Amino acid sequence: MNKRLEEILQRKEEIRSLLSDEKNKNLNFDELEKEIRELDEEEKEIRRRQTIINNIGSGMTTRTNTAKPAKANIYDSEEYRHAFMNYVCRGEKIPQEFRSDEITATTDIGALVPPVTLNKIIEKIEAYGMILPLVTRTSYKTGMVIPTASVKPVATWVAEGVGSDKQKKALSGTITFGHFKLRCAVAVTLETENMAYSAFETTLVNNIVEAMAKALEMAIISGTGSGQPTGILTDDSKGAKLEVSALDYQTLINAEAELPMEYENGAVWVMTKKTFMQFAGMVDKNGQPIARVNYGIGGKPERILLGRTVKLTNYIDTFNESLGAGKVFAFLYNFADYTLNTNFQIGIKTYEDNDTDDIIRKTIMVCDGKPIIYDSLVKLVKAGE
Repeated sequence: MNKRLEEILQRKEEIRSLLSDEKNKNLNFDELEKEIRELDEEEKEIRRRQTIINNIGSGMTTRTNTAKPAKANIYDSEEYRHAFMNYVCRGEKIPQEFRSDEITATTDIGALVPPVTLNKIIEKIEAYGMILPLVTRTSYKTGMVIPTASVKPVATWVAEGVGSDKQKKALSGTITFGHFKLRCAVAVTLETENMAYSAFETTLVNNIVEAMAKALEMAIISGTGSGQPTGILTDDSKGAKLEVSALDYQTLINAEAELPMEYENGAVWVMTKKTFMQFAGMVDKNGQPIARVNYGIGGKPERILLGRTVKLTNYIDTFNESLGAGKVFAFLYNFADYTLNTNFQIGIKTYEDNDTDDIIRKTIMVCDGKPIIYDSLVKLVKAGE
């Protein structure tokens, strides 16, 4: 410590002792007060000087924090989109600056579809089919174990000031999403040397959407679960089953009776158009048609059976005389209970088939899907002889 600073602190302590002793009657308070003020000023000056010296010795500097600029997505840039088009159309390699470790580490993907194009693919896939927009979509990591709940909490009436019992939601089991590849070939003309990206994008989107939407919807309904998602109808033991020998009004009544009350709002009918048209010609005992076809917004037909929406699909059998016994030809289900797990990141690879000399372009998307709950499933099957 500075020697003069020690002297100042010592003198201030002496003055404090003098003032604290009541026996000292002949003290000059004005002189003591003036001395204390002078000592304080001198002490302050010494301490300030010492602080400046210490700062110089430590090399302390004043810094200002500047916000880091947001990292731009290189795959959304104009340069990458043109590089991607050249890769698909002409087989030109993606420039090094656009190749990340994730891409170059796998032999299955040559280039990622740009986000602006990918968004259009996703939007069109969801609008393309009748089934895809209804399912629950997630993006869990593959291999993650997800618990499934079978018991819902119940609300109870209680008196004023009385609490209710805490309810723990029981978990009946778990599901694990796999890592299945959905692949489709892409056809893009090579004749055009100078193609605008918008025209190329339209062709690419149309090719990918039709193939992938059909494959996904088929898997959602009847996927085997081996190398592809698990379908709603794959496990024959799940859901209620009604045997039907002939289509009539009572068939629909019996199916509606099997549907639990809590699934009234969400469940829809699924069948082929030919099966629906067999219901369309039926009437109830009052002569009213049991099936209706309305034309909604945009003139698209909306099919209804006894007030319930009907979704048409080709991925299920049609009811006819030749249909085998036990075959499902229609079912009720709440598609919110089916989970399709995918990151919706689509890669594309271009290579040459040495046998045919053709340029092959394939797109790959990783996904999996499983029915989480079967409680809303009511199946109509062909009765045996």
